[in-house]
Amino acid sequence: MRTEARFRGWLSPLPPPGLLRTLSLATLANTVGTGLWVTGVALYLTRVVGLSPTEVGLGLTIAGLVGLTASVPLGGLADRRDPRAVRAVLQVAQAVVAAAYLLVGSFPVFLLVATLDALLVSGNLAVRAALVAAVGGPQGRVHAFATLRAVANLGVAVGAGLAGFALVADTGWAYRLLVLGNVATYLVSAALIMRLPAYPPVRRTVRQRPGQALRDGPFLAVAGASAVLSLHWVALTLVLPLWVVARTDAPPVTVSAVLLVNTLLTVLLAVRLSRGARHALPAAATMRRAGLVLAAGMLLWAATSAVPTPAAIGLLLVATVIYTVGDLWHAGAGAALAYDLAAPDAIGAYQGVDGLLAGLARAAGPALLTWLILDGGAIGWLILAGLLAVTGLAVPPLTRRALASRAELRQTSGQPISSST
Repeated sequence: MRTEARFRGWLSPLPPPGLLRTLSLATLANTVGTGLWVTGVALYLTRVVGLSPTEVGLGLTIAGLVGLTASVPLGGLADRRDPRAVRAVLQVAQAVVAAAYLLVGSFPVFLLVATLDALLVSGNLAVRAALVAAVGGPQGRVHAFATLRAVANLGVAVGAGLAGFALVADTGWAYRLLVLGNVATYLVSAALIMRLPAYPPVRRTVRQRPGQALRDGPFLAVAGASAVLSLHWVALTLVLPLWVVARTDAPPVTVSAVLLVNTLLTVLLAVRLSRGARHALPAAATMRRAGLVLAAGMLLWAATSAVPTPAAIGLLLVATVIYTVGDLWHAGAGAALAYDLAAPDAIGAYQGVDGLLAGLARAAGPALLTWLILDGGAIGWLILAGLLAVTGLAVPPLTRRALASRAELRQTSGQPISSST
C-alpha cells in the first residue's frame, strides 16, 4: 500500500488533502486556462480578429512592459489585506478581461485589453506569492512554491492538449471556445481560493516606508542576480527552437521533444529538488549550483551545431535534462531568497519587486539573446554560459551581505533577529 502511494506521488504533483491541496487545485484550474489561451492566442488574434502578426507582437510587448508596473503595488496590497481575498478578486477581474478579448476588433482595442490583462497578470503573481507564503508558513513556503510550479506545468500541458482540438477544427467558434474556456478556469480558480481560510495581514511592529522594497539595495542585488539567471527561460522557449531549425541537423520535431522532456521532469522533480533550499544561505548555495549547471546546459546546446543528426538529437535531450535540473534549482532557490530576505510584514511588496526584476530581464531577453546566439553562433552560447556561471557564483556573497544588512536593521529597530537562516 505504501509503495502504491509512493508511486502515485511520483506520477501526480498534487499534495495530500489540506490547504495546499486546495491551492494546488486552484492553480491547476488556472493553468489549464493558461494552456488553452497561450496555445491559441496567436491564431485567434490573427485568424479571427484579423490583426497582423506584427500588431500582435507589438501589442503584447507594450502590454507586457506596462503590466510590470502593477507588480509592486498589488503585492503591497496583499500585505495590507487578506491575500486570499485579493487573489480571488483579481482572478474574477482576469475572467472579465479575458472575456473582453471576444470584443476585440481593432489594434487599439486589442492593446487596451492586452494591457489590462498584463497589469492583472503581473500583480496577480505577486499576490499569489504572498498567498503561498501564508498557506505554507515560514517552514513550508518553498515546498508550497515548488508544488505549485509542478502543478502549473501539468495544467499548462493539459490545457495545451485540449487546445489542440480547436487548432484542428481551425474555425472562429473553435477559437472563441478557447477564450471562454480560459474565462471559466479563472472563475473556478477564484471559487477554490475562497475555500481557503482568511489570512489577516501581519501586524507591523515598525512602520514601513512607502516603496521600501524598491530601496532595499542588498535585496535588489540578490533579486537582480536571480533575474539575470532567469534569462535561461528565454533561451529554452525562444532561442533554442530557432537554433535547432537554423543551426543544427536535428529535425524540427526535436523541439517538441525538448519541451516535453522539460515539462515532464518539472512535474516529477520540482518538489524533490526544492528540498535543500528552504532558507537564505542554503538557497544561495543552490543558486550558485544552478548557475553552473545551467551554464553546462548552454555549452551542450552550443555543441549541437557541430555534430551529425543522431548526435545532435542526443545532445539536445541530454542538455535539456541538465538544463531542467538547473532550472528547478534556480526556481526553488529564487523563491527561498525572495521570501527569506523580505521584510516579514511586506512579503507581497518584496515578491512584487522580485517579479518586476525578473519581468524586466525576460522583456529584454528575446532581443538580446536572439542577437547574441542566432547571429553570434556557438560563441553566443559560450557568452551566455559565462554570464550564468558568474552570476550564480556571485549569489552567496550577495546573500551574506543582505543578511548582514537585515540583521543590522533589526538590531537598530529593536526587533528580534530570526534564526531561520
